[in-house]
Amino acid sequence: MQERYYQKEIETMPVEEIKKLQSEKLVKQVKHVYENVPYYRDLMDQKGVTPADIHGIEDLHKLPFLTKADLRDAYPYGLLAKPLSECVRIQSTSGTTGKRVVAFYTRHDVDLWEDCCARAITAVGGTNEDVCQVAYGYGLFTGGPGLNGGSHKVGCLTLPMSSGFTERQIQFMMDLKATILCCTPSYAAYIGETLQEQGYKPEDIPLKAGIFGAEPWTEEMRRGIEQTLGIKAYDIYGLTETTGPGVSFECSEQTGMHINEDHFLAEIIDPDTGEVLPEGSKGELVFTSLDKEAFPLLRYRTRDICVLSRKKCSCGRTFIKMTKPMGRSDDMLIIRGVNVFPSQIETVLLNEGYQPNYQIIVDRVGNTDTFDVNVEMNPDQFTDTVSGVTALEKSLSEAMKTMLGINPKVHLVAPKSIVRSEGKAVRVIDKRKLH
Repeated sequence: MQERYYQKEIETMPVEEIKKLQSEKLVKQVKHVYENVPYYRDLMDQKGVTPADIHGIEDLHKLPFLTKADLRDAYPYGLLAKPLSECVRIQSTSGTTGKRVVAFYTRHDVDLWEDCCARAITAVGGTNEDVCQVAYGYGLFTGGPGLNGGSHKVGCLTLPMSSGFTERQIQFMMDLKATILCCTPSYAAYIGETLQEQGYKPEDIPLKAGIFGAEPWTEEMRRGIEQTLGIKAYDIYGLTETTGPGVSFECSEQTGMHINEDHFLAEIIDPDTGEVLPEGSKGELVFTSLDKEAFPLLRYRTRDICVLSRKKCSCGRTFIKMTKPMGRSDDMLIIRGVNVFPSQIETVLLNEGYQPNYQIIVDRVGNTDTFDVNVEMNPDQFTDTVSGVTALEKSLSEAMKTMLGINPKVHLVAPKSIVRSEGKAVRVIDKRKLH
């Protein structure tokens, strides 16, 4: 495949020029945030840093970090840097204890985000001759809207399918001859299995490429999807807090994801000390949004563990690459594309009158995540009637679905039956082999 670029001049810019551009943007952005976001100004004042101390990217380490806890404390408007009258969109992700992360966008922010997604689509060979089927969820979730906008910018015929309704997905894919599929990897695998069951062979399927993200997936899963659908499968990364999908994307070399460095400044830190680590070190990924207007986060700790590399890439892009996230520096799980924290489960249990003695078991059967929660009953709740237990499990499962947006299978177990080591139960058993 001949390498294509959406904005070649930027994507292949010499590294020194990228760094110069980042420095100029950072100086402006720090001033913008300091003057318009009292919450972050207070953090800077506590650290004794002013915008005058930031002359370029070499001074980035002087700025305070932002964390998910800050986003929760500042919810909903505390980190907004533009008047609401200039904001045209919000997107959201599930929060850790019921409060959601709400990100705001000006028209300019949406424009730049769609450019980032357009770069990802072009990198997999997308042009205005393609039919791009977007089967990520639409609505508050960033997946659908981001790739939809990027597809428009490239000039693809866009099928805004959203997720689910697999029969309809397949009908449109075959009838309209979709060439690029955008969705979660587990849903791509499911579509592939369904096509196989319907008797389609890879050569019958019009797709040539897929852009898959929003959940962890392995190289084995990639190969499986590629074989079933007869495509090349590419990774994409993003988070609502910075913009959505398109923060980084894979090129034809497929040895990591290029970060859109003209918009996002990446660092790797030691998750325990906060110290900035040299390139090539494994640590926690931190992002600074260089030109986001409405919701500009400086030094946001993603909690994703990865490695950055400037090794020359055969695709010609000069943007630094990040590996697939290799885990988390917190206890967040991503199950079927949804962020789940054990603390959310605890909150539900306490609200429903249970002790927080529980165990989360996640596995992957075929290509779909299973999500079970074992919960110890209180001695006074203990009942050995099956109907009584089933009713309690159903009620608890509904309460968890309300909190998480995803339905776990709840199993009530006898008091003190979850094994504890040194007095603590192992809270999470993740049996998926994700890397």
